[in-house]
Amino acid sequence: MRKNVLASYFEGVFGTVAGESYTKILQYFYPAFISSLVLYSALYLLDARFIADLKSTSMYATLGLSNTFLHFIVKIAEASTLSVTVLCGQFNGAGKSVEVGRAFVEAFWVVVVVGACVSGLLFFGAYPIYYFLGVPTKMIYLGMPFLRVRAVGIFLMFIYLACIALMNGLKNTRTPMYIFVVGAVLFIFFDYVLIFGTLGFPALGLMGSAWATIIQYAVMVVLALASILLGSYRTTYKINLFAGLSHCEYIVRIFSLSWPIIVDKATVAGSYIWLGKMLAPMGKNVLASYTVIKDIERFAFLPAVALAQIITFLVSNDFGKQNWRGIAANIKRVVFLSSIMVFGLLLMFSLWPSFFIHFFDQKGVFTSFAAKIFPLLSVFVFFDLLQLVFSGALRGAGDVHTVMWTRLLVCAGFFCPISYCISAFVPLSDSMLKFFIIYASFYVGSAIMSIVYIRKFRSGEWSKRAYEEETL
Repeated sequence: MRKNVLASYFEGVFGTVAGESYTKILQYFYPAFISSLVLYSALYLLDARFIADLKSTSMYATLGLSNTFLHFIVKIAEASTLSVTVLCGQFNGAGKSVEVGRAFVEAFWVVVVVGACVSGLLFFGAYPIYYFLGVPTKMIYLGMPFLRVRAVGIFLMFIYLACIALMNGLKNTRTPMYIFVVGAVLFIFFDYVLIFGTLGFPALGLMGSAWATIIQYAVMVVLALASILLGSYRTTYKINLFAGLSHCEYIVRIFSLSWPIIVDKATVAGSYIWLGKMLAPMGKNVLASYTVIKDIERFAFLPAVALAQIITFLVSNDFGKQNWRGIAANIKRVVFLSSIMVFGLLLMFSLWPSFFIHFFDQKGVFTSFAAKIFPLLSVFVFFDLLQLVFSGALRGAGDVHTVMWTRLLVCAGFFCPISYCISAFVPLSDSMLKFFIIYASFYVGSAIMSIVYIRKFRSGEWSKRAYEEETL
């Protein structure tokens, strides 16, 4: 008899018959978490703190809105490189070491071309981007030079992510962590001295943040390429990076895996841009509140981001081994671990929201507004956690189209029209209530996605395939 959702979940969480142990998952988790901490949150928060010390709400809001758009680009870069993790993980699980190297070389050069195109669009399209977002004119002219310099750092980031995608596919999360730490130290140093002009460096303000990013990623690219080309990877997997594009079957497979992931990740990340656009008519203080709430939530969400990366390569490797029961058990354990970690952090921030928000509001103009909304929104984060983990699992199994279409249809068919109607046509005089309803509609969309993904895994496909494998 088929178990209900809760019974199946608890059996996977506490059972020991299949999947990785919690100890093994946590061994993968800590390096991935530190890497995610550096890439997605800690440096953004520290950078925001430095800019907040300049005591300009316009500059802080510009940085926040720019980083929201750049997060969208980071997700595109992630998606472009995730095919490397999936392909290399599946070949590695099947014991095909030469195929691992071939797949990486082809994917690397595809990512370089995509990165160059994206960076060019950022550099030459800075003004139209800010104009589309509907921000005040002052913020447009603060953001344009910042975004153009960041475009160079984005290109370097594409190259770097392609390198660590190979390492993740081979279950090596430690080397990326060490490289991230080196890059983080460099960013913190140059971010501080270039923003404030200390130790003989010029005081560049907001532009100092952009230049610090270029220095950070330039060094990380050198370290990542050196690890691959001068270490055991080159000989074990026969990596000849300068062979260029030569295997059409890999290029086709890379694009077939990448474009749905690019669409689905860009859809969710683009929803945050849309969210900022819907809130922009309410003024710079509301945009600043949106920035600080989003950044604190993103920090609390980091364990789920790291564990979603882990479930992708665990599923891809188990898929290569046809270990269907292990896949199901690992998904449930990752959901359990991420829930405990994320909500522990959210509880801490929700108990003392004003204390944490004040770090980014030196003038105290938006702390009260943001502090009242943050605890209410935190309750809805669980839905985003669920959809993130299950989408990562589906990608690891190569089922990228389900994730893509679900996200695209939910965001385009539900979140965007609902949030637009609330922003443009619902006559709410209470700006706090209007902010909450618009923001919460994003998480309602995440709940819809979660239901679709869970139904996919509950469809019986995995258990049927496990049964067939046992009876062979």
